[in-house]
Amino acid sequence: MNSVESSNNFEQFRDDLDMVERRMAGEIDPGVRAMVVAGTVFVLLVSLILPHAGTARGFDILLGTDAAHAEHIGLPSRIFVWFVVIFGIGFSLLALMTRRWVLAWIAVAGSAMASVFGVLSIWHRQTPAVGGPGGANYFGAGPGIGLILGTIAIIVLTFHWVRVVWSRTAVQLAAEEQRRIAAAAEEEERRNRGLG
Repeated sequence: MNSVESSNNFEQFRDDLDMVERRMAGEIDPGVRAMVVAGTVFVLLVSLILPHAGTARGFDILLGTDAAHAEHIGLPSRIFVWFVVIFGIGFSLLALMTRRWVLAWIAVAGSAMASVFGVLSIWHRQTPAVGGPGGANYFGAGPGIGLILGTIAIIVLTFHWVRVVWSRTAVQLAAEEQRRIAAAAEEEERRNRGLG
């Protein structure tokens, strides 16, 4: 078998190899961090069962029950709980199950926003409104254990997802650089064959 035949045989599989390489470039490998992420998602689920403020639990805030209305749950807490459910739990589980890089990025972005709203929710529960309707002071319940635990868990989750996504980015950049070098070498070889 001469070099032309082996080159033709290789060209048959080039598209398949490129497809596999692109597919692998879109995947993540969280390694040991997968267990940390899964554990943190479980903690987020537990935080929804625990009280966030007074008698209002996370699920009460999520569903807008009477307990949430009685505790005067504000917008930051509602946004925090929804972000926890959608990004902290939903997209994190999807990213872990499918190992898709794009889903991990969505989980990172949403978890980072949830972290901000979690801290804002704690601050909001510690700062009661003065001079509410009719000039009466309002003294509501402070932040509950569920809110504090959920905020800490979402910050930890964000940190670990960032580490997974950034480590994957470095691998992807290295793979792209290798592809560019190989393409340049192939182009140089074609030019040399054309001149020779």
